[in-house]
Amino acid sequence: MAMVDIASNLMKLEEEIKTLALDCDRDPRAIRLMAVSKTFSADVVEQAAGAGHALFGENRLQEAWQKISQVKKTGLTWHLIGPLQSNKARRAVEIFDVIQTLDRPKIVTKVNQYAQEMDKIVPVFIEVNIGDEPQKHGVVPQEIPGMVQLVDSMSALQLEGLMTVPPYHEEAEESRPYFRKLAGLRDEINRGRERPVKELSMGMSRDYRIAIEEGATLLRLGTAIFGLRP
Repeated sequence: MAMVDIASNLMKLEEEIKTLALDCDRDPRAIRLMAVSKTFSADVVEQAAGAGHALFGENRLQEAWQKISQVKKTGLTWHLIGPLQSNKARRAVEIFDVIQTLDRPKIVTKVNQYAQEMDKIVPVFIEVNIGDEPQKHGVVPQEIPGMVQLVDSMSALQLEGLMTVPPYHEEAEESRPYFRKLAGLRDEINRGRERPVKELSMGMSRDYRIAIEEGATLLRLGTAIFGLRP
């Protein structure tokens, strides 16, 4: 299996993101690149961290728990980007800096409860099932106002943004209307809101270019950085 030059991939991606942002009149500093390290080892994370990358996303709690404890590099930020079961909410609050997958009231209250117990304020995202797909996690668009209200009422949670995975299509361009819809939902939330919700976590290795054009602030890339998953 060919060696993957992670440092080089990161550098190329950062340059491309900057170019794409400027091409659509956006500030490149408003777009962050998250390295999705699920299924990759702690050593691989260390390589990316050694190249100066500090933002990582993990999907599975148990895998993340083991990996984060093995990574020696400090100053890294870890986001949970996979589904969260209520019986694992305590551990999630313990090990993650940000939780991106709040998708039902029970999880909101559990995460808040454990954050209070640990005397933490947890930055969170609401996961949106933007294509209203029955097999996917996430709040359907019409339930967002109620979910926002609930998160806002929690003393230990801070709403940072919305996150989505659009329906899969072969053509990346097919993701555009879904990304545009998520941006519109965020704008609706911000009408008359004192502290605006800024983040849009959308765009993966296949469609991040389209996501940038539609306003993404957080790109979740795995294979584009690390190569094919083991």
